[in-house]
Amino acid sequence: MEISKECVLAANDLIEKAHLKKGDIVVIGCSTSEVLGNKWGTNSSPETAKVIFESLYGVFKEKGIYIAAQCCEHLNRAIIVERAAVPFAEIVNVVPVPKAGGSFATEAYAHFEDPVAVEEIKADAGLDIGSTLIGMHLKKVAVPVRLELRTIGDASLTAARTRPKFIGGVRANYDDSLMN
Repeated sequence: MEISKECVLAANDLIEKAHLKKGDIVVIGCSTSEVLGNKWGTNSSPETAKVIFESLYGVFKEKGIYIAAQCCEHLNRAIIVERAAVPFAEIVNVVPVPKAGGSFATEAYAHFEDPVAVEEIKADAGLDIGSTLIGMHLKKVAVPVRLELRTIGDASLTAARTRPKFIGGVRANYDDSLMN
């Protein structure tokens, strides 16, 4: 299956299984090196990033869901996101490039309507393409999501959603609609 189709399937599967809705944020970490069958950080591919970004962005934007593109470790895994998604966030000054930020984050920065960089975010769900370690950018209580696809290209694919913490004790009552 081609990479574009894999991305569309993964995005739609995550939206359905994580019950994502308009205004939610999905953090995406992506190693184009891994997608192409290489060790992460060794073969960054702007062309591959373009295919992946356009495929994912098309699905999520249509649903009103924001993408938060995780940069690589050279930018301390900063996040590139639409300013509208983080109206009160502290913005940092960095522009990703393929060898410092990664090709996927570079593509996001080039194509978002009003891109900004932030050091952290608390996303509602995430897609990790190539073991990029997105967990630091998810809200507390991350829950694994088993997608139909296990890979995009040659990269492993891991997904997660979040749920609110349970607080209280034996007498606490909970909102069942927040438990899925």
